Amino acid sequence: MVFIHDTEMSLRAAAALVNTLPDTDTSGVDRLQTQADLAAYLAEFSYTGAFRRDAAELTAVRANRSRLRALWDVDRDRAVPLVNAMLRDGRALPQLVIHDQFDWHIHATAPDAPLAMRMLVESAMAFVDVIRSDAWDRVRVCAADDCESVYVDFSKNGSKRYCDTGNCGNRMNVNAYRRRKAREKA
Repeated sequence: MVFIHDTEMSLRAAAALVNTLPDTDTSGVDRLQTQADLAAYLAEFSYTGAFRRDAAELTAVRANRSRLRALWDVDRDRAVPLVNAMLRDGRALPQLVIHDQFDWHIHATAPDAPLAMRMLVESAMAFVDVIRSDAWDRVRVCAADDCESVYVDFSKNGSKRYCDTGNCGNRMNVNAYRRRKAREKA
């Protein structure tokens, strides 16, 4: 399954934002506590428009995480009212724009809208594409038994089982290998 570039980037950004929550991995660390944490996130996932870089903006961005996380806890049909609420709350008005190195794509908020609103609406618009393309089975929680990180499976065959945040795939493969070897010895 291949999504258009801006949808894929928004989905990756949404998953990364959710994965800053403290309960997504075994560390229990909240990875979005400071302006520096937000700046690091924004360096990886670029957003256009106004930035206030203050405590209120950080608090609002942090509040988006639980709303977005809820999308990974529901099926496609139950995601629709969540996505619609995000679009309504952001007063989404989709428009085509072109800027920087990006070709025509959709922005659904004004450039001077608060960062957290722009982030939430952009994520919601990406999830609209997932819902419309009937690809909700690509919205997943890591299959590792000790990880709750989220991801969207962008692989061609849809077989990805583990997130990229905690080396989970490698860790689970090593565990399975050790269990097999232990059974062989027994």
